[in-house]
Amino acid sequence: MMTELFSGVFILAGTIFILLSALGIIRMPDLYTRMSATTKASTLGIGLVLTGTVLFWQDAAITFRAIAIIIFLFLTAPVAAHIIGREAWSRGVTLWKREGDGKGKKDG
Repeated sequence: MMTELFSGVFILAGTIFILLSALGIIRMPDLYTRMSATTKASTLGIGLVLTGTVLFWQDAAITFRAIAIIIFLFLTAPVAAHIIGREAWSRGVTLWKREGDGKGKKDG
């Protein structure tokens, strides 16, 4: 009973992080902030969902596979985001400049 509760909490928390990641793609203003939001939130969300799955099933084969997936994601997601960001920067994709914040304007 308690393992089902903990499993449900982990899966729900992971689902919320994945949802926030999807909202980050929509709401963030440029490529670099979108990439940051999606890689961090989605990696954490998938890790939490897989942890909840491991707690629910309590099988050695599922546990091994989930741990392998989590390690693979934690190793590849930051590298992929770095490569995409570096390529975007080399192609001239500019950073988002906030309008109306007063930066770069003279006083008076």
